[in-house]
Amino acid sequence: MQPHTAIAMSGGIDSLVAAAILKEEGRSLIAVHFLNGYESGAISASLPGAMAATADHARRTLQPLADQLDIPLYIIDLSTEFQKQVVDYFTATYGQGKTPNPCLVCNSAIKFQVLLENSRTLGVDRIATGHYARIDTAGDGRMRLLRGVDPQKEQSYFLSRLTQQQLAHALLPLGGMTKTQTRQFARRHGLVPAMAEESQDVCFIKNGTYGDFLSGQSHFVPRPGNIEDLQGRVIGRHNGLHGFTIGQRRGINCPAAEPYYVVRLEPQRNCLVVGGKNDLLSTKCRVHQINWIAPRPREPKTVMTRVRYRHKAVPSLLTPLGEACAEILFDNPESAVTPGQGAVFYLGEEVLGGGWIE
Repeated sequence: MQPHTAIAMSGGIDSLVAAAILKEEGRSLIAVHFLNGYESGAISASLPGAMAATADHARRTLQPLADQLDIPLYIIDLSTEFQKQVVDYFTATYGQGKTPNPCLVCNSAIKFQVLLENSRTLGVDRIATGHYARIDTAGDGRMRLLRGVDPQKEQSYFLSRLTQQQLAHALLPLGGMTKTQTRQFARRHGLVPAMAEESQDVCFIKNGTYGDFLSGQSHFVPRPGNIEDLQGRVIGRHNGLHGFTIGQRRGINCPAAEPYYVVRLEPQRNCLVVGGKNDLLSTKCRVHQINWIAPRPREPKTVMTRVRYRHKAVPSLLTPLGEACAEILFDNPESAVTPGQGAVFYLGEEVLGGGWIE
């Protein structure tokens, strides 16, 4: 019996078209959708019967998409795993005075790990998504992660923490397409997504600010503290470091001749340090917990580095400092290099690996 491929169906056009492409290839396909517990904007698993209602709503929303493709749909409750792996990480990282990237964690820990494990009971051996990135096999059998061909939509950054085993069980049908081509494919095949607009923010925060969300987490206690300039002068007060990230201007509320920007967060002192725009520039950073997809460099290597998703990869020198740590020296100073965010390294089209900025 041919093993199934599971398409992680979100309701958007990308996963719908990815599924249609796989169906045309003759794959035995099923659709899976996982519940994270935050579909209603608050942790729905905490309310009696709420997860059953959430699952019913998801089925009613997504069943028409599965029917368009004539494939079965399965709803899988991963709310416990999502809370532990993604939301708790998100909360703890803010508590450390850093800025998290939950999508990087969710892809490696949930979509291409827990979701696949839960789908194996359905006869699934591969997970496909609508990410705009590519996977191929090197001559030595190693899996390679490559940029998607659409420079405006390219999403390899978000998959940089996938392991060799995960990449071997992943399919990315849209990596060789542009978003325009995806829309054209949908029109030609009469495919209608459930959601007209794409999600552009953290999926588990539906309403309010990040600060509002964090304040609602049981183990998170906001702590007001001082705002200091780079000379150590106290110039104001903040309501909690979780409301700020490097390079932020909004919310500082300290009058000055020139606007203040967040230069660094010092959680040990619970202090927000601000300065001018030029004070945001960094010549280097250290990256730890690196997931190497390509073989780990043994010597300094010239690479292109992205320090956040909405950032153009820039020339830099990567110097390895052990198995999973490296120093990145930028050819030109970079602005707002933010602890907690992902730094991803490229050599041409290939993703070498990625880790967390210290």
